[in-house]
Amino acid sequence: MCGRFAFFSPHEAIQEAFGLDFEPPGPRYNIAPTQYVSIIRLDKTGDLTADNYRWGLVPFWAKDPDIGNRMINARAETIAEKPAYRQAFSRRRCLVLASGFYEWHTDGSGKWPWFIVRKDRSVFGMAGLWELWEKGEGEDLKTCTIVTRPANKFVARLHHRMPVIMDGDGMQEWLQPEAPAEELSAMLLGDVRAELDAWKVSRRVNNPVNDAPELVDRLND
Repeated sequence: MCGRFAFFSPHEAIQEAFGLDFEPPGPRYNIAPTQYVSIIRLDKTGDLTADNYRWGLVPFWAKDPDIGNRMINARAETIAEKPAYRQAFSRRRCLVLASGFYEWHTDGSGKWPWFIVRKDRSVFGMAGLWELWEKGEGEDLKTCTIVTRPANKFVARLHHRMPVIMDGDGMQEWLQPEAPAEELSAMLLGDVRAELDAWKVSRRVNNPVNDAPELVDRLND
């Protein structure tokens, strides 16, 4: 799964990677479920747009928005069939922006968080879905979830699953509303092209109240 990540890449890096003039709300080093995250999607005119959505998808048909607390990840293997994700997979796909993500691994000294990044340290988009839940009164609730897949060989030594990291043309194809579901599913479960790096970090990450640059510092054993 993907239960915690960080997004601290500067405006210039986002513009270079996605061609979008977007100023993130500020560096985040310990993003947790139910917090707001930055996403990229297509607007009604087909142009890229960025916004901040709450992490934890609330289907449009849900009676209680608390359902989103349990829907932070959508499995790529079942995303096209699960009622909670099926329509969003068909119509409302997005990229969740990240600089890196955390996974927990147990070794001889206990359970520790590891920070996983692209080897070139560049910003990336994780495959996601978004929803708009209409409250009836007041502002509508905008939510999202992160798509996960079986881990590649690199991540599997730490955890058996990982977020889907989108690359190159795959990012554009993922966002296109007319993209065939079969091709999207194959892309989600295909080879992971991104080269990754990882290191053990402080257990302070365990508490989402902690949010500081030193959380992603390499821990010297």
